[in-house]
Amino acid sequence: MAALRFSSGVNYAPMTNTALLDNVAHKDLRVRIGYSAEFGDDVNHVLVFPTEFVFVQREYPILFRKDTNGDLQAVALLGFGKDENLFLDENGGWQARYIPAIQQRGPFLIGFRERDVDGEKVREPVVHVDLDHPRISESEGEPVFLKHGGNSPYLEHANRMLQIIYKGTEHLRPMFAAFEAAGLIEEIDIDVELDARTKFKLSGYCTISEDALSGLDGAKLQSLNQAGYLQLAMLVMNSLGNVSWLIELKNRRRAASRT
Repeated sequence: MAALRFSSGVNYAPMTNTALLDNVAHKDLRVRIGYSAEFGDDVNHVLVFPTEFVFVQREYPILFRKDTNGDLQAVALLGFGKDENLFLDENGGWQARYIPAIQQRGPFLIGFRERDVDGEKVREPVVHVDLDHPRISESEGEPVFLKHGGNSPYLEHANRMLQIIYKGTEHLRPMFAAFEAAGLIEEIDIDVELDARTKFKLSGYCTISEDALSGLDGAKLQSLNQAGYLQLAMLVMNSLGNVSWLIELKNRRRAASRT
């Protein structure tokens, strides 16, 4: 059963020991919670999905970039430097009202299996667990299953995050196809100058062109709106205002390091 893997920039070892989650085989499984470099959270961007844009845009800039196959993906910008997540604190917290689903899912991922339904093969999503993930434990953390075999509240939450990812993945290609057909995607460079000696230049990203969006005729706007992509385009565009919040967080961290 192949599992869907999402490259989110995390730096723990590749998923090589995945298994179909089972309440008998994994009855004692626990997951260490919190956020830290140990768990792969010290990254300056993470994948996000259309199904969570409305929450993501309140906290983070949403940008587009191409993956290794040349396909566009959406990411939330978390910092300016390499391996810099400005939302992490020293106590295992993530200081934001919303944490992207791919970080909240923990060691779980989506796989598929085939079932016979009325003589036909049906492919259905199932939950897999990465047993090599640094969050996995049998002695500390949140239990995955209840004592008598039911799903724990933690697993129910992880399942909701996986649904956001799974449904969001289905929308990615048609969303980007609609944006490209309307000529809305443009490259963007983000230049940040904190002082005369501290500057950052982020390149290789794309966003929604405000000029292109405002120049669309009524028919194209209506088509985007009916497909649900007009709102997504506006959420992406509006999210760029959060770059100033990242600068504020960066300045606070620099000031704290000097005291």
